Amino acid sequence: MAQYLMSVLHDSDALATDEEMAAIDVFNDQLRADGHWVFAGGLAGPDASTVVDGRHGEAMITDGPFLESKEHVIGFWIVEAADLDVALRLAAQGSKHCNRRIELRPFLG
Repeated sequence: MAQYLMSVLHDSDALATDEEMAAIDVFNDQLRADGHWVFAGGLAGPDASTVVDGRHGEAMITDGPFLESKEHVIGFWIVEAADLDVALRLAAQGSKHCNRRIELRPFLG
């Protein structure tokens, strides 16, 4: 089984509604029941982010996201799937349940 990162993309600072959270809980339960669950989490908005760049000696620390973008990652799932087709199906279900776009990326290796 390969692992995939399903990033939840959002274009505002608004958190999920109670109805969306209930649908996400149903999806999470289904991922667990079907053996796809590895880990998931929600993230604070981009205004709470800090960028750390330690590539050139002393680390440079700046507030805010590293990209200027309308969309940002607001949450994620790490899932296991037998192949890309299964992972795409899970991403489509996740998108429907959380009412957000999903970016799907396989882990290397």
